[in-house]
Amino acid sequence: MPSFLDGRLEILHADITRLEVDAIVNAANPTLLGGGGVDGAIHRAAGPELLAECRTLGGARPGEVKVTGGYRLPARFVFHAVGPVWRREEEPAPGEEAPEDRILARCYGESLRLAAERELASLAFPAISTGVYGFPKARAARIALAQVREGLSRLEPLRRVILCCFSEADQALQEREAAALLALR
Repeated sequence: MPSFLDGRLEILHADITRLEVDAIVNAANPTLLGGGGVDGAIHRAAGPELLAECRTLGGARPGEVKVTGGYRLPARFVFHAVGPVWRREEEPAPGEEAPEDRILARCYGESLRLAAERELASLAFPAISTGVYGFPKARAARIALAQVREGLSRLEPLRRVILCCFSEADQALQEREAAALLALR
């Protein structure tokens, strides 16, 4: 398995609910009350205490990240990031930014900032917004990787970031995007 950014970034095909890290990021919906995909899996694995705490948070807007305990998860914390819904028929031209890009970047950047603020050493992300929210996977990977690279360059306590992929195909895509992005340095 290749690692990137001096071994501080790993791209894995794994079950995020089983990773032994300080915090995992949940690709949450605006209610923060669970749902399908990774959101539902995290809520099921964490147990009913997670839902009870989420009910006290008042939801979140796209681009916001709210923090709860991890409860029955190996992770101490869950960062609930509400990503954007991709509503476009086509991707913008190369080099052109969509409003959804800024929202997605904010999800990753804010999660990294919150991890550093809590002096966490490790954080795992799913591919936010690429499931039912329809964000193009390669575009989302480039945004995630750019945010992680920038975050790791300036956030001292954070020593390990995992991009946790749903499938082996998603892992291969993320590894290709990471190799291409890091070749541009």
